[in-house]
Amino acid sequence: MKMKTKEICIQGLMIALVTVGTMFFQIPVSATQGYIHLGDSMILLTSIFFGWRYGMIAGGVGSALADLLSGYAHWAPFTLIIKGLMGLVIGKVADYADSKQSFFSGRNILAAVLGLLWMIIGYFFGGAILKGSLAVAATSIPENMVQAAGGYIVFAVVGFALHKANIKKYLSVK
Repeated sequence: MKMKTKEICIQGLMIALVTVGTMFFQIPVSATQGYIHLGDSMILLTSIFFGWRYGMIAGGVGSALADLLSGYAHWAPFTLIIKGLMGLVIGKVADYADSKQSFFSGRNILAAVLGLLWMIIGYFFGGAILKGSLAVAATSIPENMVQAAGGYIVFAVVGFALHKANIKKYLSVK
């Protein structure tokens, strides 16, 4: 698949947006040796506005880059896979990128919830591998739920504002 210059620029901007969204506001969590952040809202926005390819790449690469730059390199390989699949799931389920649907359609809400649930489950198993214990990994679930809720709230507010501003007509990558 050959990408146009505009598509490459948008993909790079979405990667940067996820990275900055992840790094800008971090609350360290000692139980998980990770952090709570708002980068998930950027993955949600990217996946729903641009589709699964953009969401998968921006989610995986942007989040892993944030881990590397923030001193959490031990999480970067897990993050690359978890957040990449998160963007894929959201983009595949959502119906906003390729239609005239409302931003808050049932499919878009379902996409967001499934993507965030996958993130919680993915980090549970990633933590189990890193820590060698399912019980220790289970301590990450509440923090990841808070992260997911915060990400969803920011996504809903920003997404609704972008939808109302009819920004979609300017974002077409096709």
